Amino acid sequence: MMTYRRLGTSGLSVSTVGLGCNNLGRAGTASESQEGTDAVVRAAIDAGITLFDVADMYGREPGVSEAQLGKALGSRRDDVVLATKFGLDMGGVNGPDWNARGSRRYIIRAAEASLRRLGTDWIDLYQYHAPDTLTPIDETLAALDDLVTSGKVRYLGHSNFAGWQIAEAEFTARDGGYTPFISAQNPYNLLDRRLEREVVPAVEAYGLGVLPYFPLANGLLTGKYRRNEVPEGSRLTHSRQNVLETADWDQLEAYSAFAAGRGVSEVQVAFSWLAAQPSVGSVIAGATTPEQVRQNAAAADWTPSEEDLAELDSIFPAPAA
Repeated sequence: MMTYRRLGTSGLSVSTVGLGCNNLGRAGTASESQEGTDAVVRAAIDAGITLFDVADMYGREPGVSEAQLGKALGSRRDDVVLATKFGLDMGGVNGPDWNARGSRRYIIRAAEASLRRLGTDWIDLYQYHAPDTLTPIDETLAALDDLVTSGKVRYLGHSNFAGWQIAEAEFTARDGGYTPFISAQNPYNLLDRRLEREVVPAVEAYGLGVLPYFPLANGLLTGKYRRNEVPEGSRLTHSRQNVLETADWDQLEAYSAFAAGRGVSEVQVAFSWLAAQPSVGSVIAGATTPEQVRQNAAAADWTPSEEDLAELDSIFPAPAA
């Protein structure tokens, strides 16, 4: 059964598992069509998922995922937390940006375009997809604050920030009286715990919630990849092949044995470990079919004990400080 929690210390409540919408309208997937997107979104709502995480650049062409998600939500828009992102290259879809995608000019333009594509009057969580190192953070925060004040955006988040950038944004918001960020979306999973070095201490200090993406480490934590046994036609056979070439199979076999010994799947362990981290608000998981959505939604049902967490730490050690 789906559970819900606050995102950081904010008042925004989200489902423990969220739907990553990067596959909606993506070429070669079951959810490329509007019909396929409708099925995925309907399954997510039925499973109790409330957080729908998209970005303006997702889809076979930039903007397609937002447009299909907006249509799929339809009259259920008020029932969900709609999150989107700005700040990566849109290939001119939002007009010329001169590589200044943290600027006031670009942010306002990008937000208006996302609102149109999503078919909504407001964005629940508007996220800065990647920092623009050439634009001062106070200009970015001032523009985002205007969007909040106008009612077009309700909460702010960022993605792919380093620990020092999180601290800088927090103090700039305090100093300027701007709306602060409430969330940080970064890659985080048992195989990639680098976030714990600087980002986790920063978000815990300033009350932000983490929205981990890549929770299954490109599929290595699903259990479908084994030593010398790779499913024919699976994604890692034709993309990111280095993931398989560099995998630590002794570690992954210990992980599989851990899951089997507790009568749960590897996916359940991966999701539930993330959900057990105090800083995590919602685990963002992509899906292309209703069945994948249902599996992901149920994956955080298992609650690891302190002993379980300690054993996972021994299999996947935390990064050195």
